Amino acid sequence: MNGDLKILTGSSNPALAEAICSHLGCELTPTLCETFSDGECRIEIGANVRGDDVFVVLSTSAPVNDNLMQLCLMLDALKRASVGRVTAVVPYYGYARQDRKVAPRAPISAKVVADFLTTAGMDRLVTVDLHAGQIQGFFDAPVDNLYAAPVMLDRLRSIQSEKGEIVLVSPDAGGVERARAYAKRLNAGLAIIDKRRDKPNQAQAMHVIGDVKDKIAIVVDDMIDTAGTMCAAADVLMNNGAKEVMACTTHPVLSGPAIDRLCNSAFTKVFVTDTIELGDKLNHCDKLEVLSIAGLLAKAIHNIHTESSVSVLFV
Repeated sequence: MNGDLKILTGSSNPALAEAICSHLGCELTPTLCETFSDGECRIEIGANVRGDDVFVVLSTSAPVNDNLMQLCLMLDALKRASVGRVTAVVPYYGYARQDRKVAPRAPISAKVVADFLTTAGMDRLVTVDLHAGQIQGFFDAPVDNLYAAPVMLDRLRSIQSEKGEIVLVSPDAGGVERARAYAKRLNAGLAIIDKRRDKPNQAQAMHVIGDVKDKIAIVVDDMIDTAGTMCAAADVLMNNGAKEVMACTTHPVLSGPAIDRLCNSAFTKVFVTDTIELGDKLNHCDKLEVLSIAGLLAKAIHNIHTESSVSVLFV
């Protein structure tokens, strides 16, 4: 065991860090996170961490670059304070969609972020529902890619018992494995949206592969960004006879017109987790329902700290 357990956080998602501490029965270690007038970050750890087992909870969500820099500076500060071990708990891993070269002179941004964190002093990474699983290979350090499925499945089972037959829907071919895993655990049907993407952040849903007629269709994805894909999928499902359409996604990025689109969409409910703090966005869309992953992350942190198995949390 690596010293005492300490939980730190930055400015991206303090509520989640507090909830994790509540599950673990500990207090958040004070950390100063300020911004100088020229925009530079100022970080200072407010307690002795020498030899301790420290977990930094910080999603690299918007503003992505600010939060990424904040995380790197916190890791460096801990390393220079002679920390025993430091684990970066990054529920939402920014730049995860840039995991390969899509043009001759383009970077692999997800790999660059991995290098940043490793160089800054990270010993281990805990994250949730990586957009691309192969990003784990960008790190030489251990990576625990947890799944939000246990949290989501509890809620979906209640929907199943309340409303009757459901069908899990993948909004594109790439998400079929995720939707199939949900469908298997819920003993429900599976459908796929055939989609053609013309430009980044723009998608056109074409037609449904599978039977959704007179069923509760639940679209499953790892994130909602501008909500274009999701809302187009909802329309297609309704046009194909679905009785009701809901959505289930881990990371509520919700950039640009996403909130307006969801409010005006055919969805009756959109289930998300708290990997990204929504703030005022919750007040502008009553279709959003947040399910906390604090308990899941707390179990992972406890198991890592006590050198127990983390794989028992994977479903």
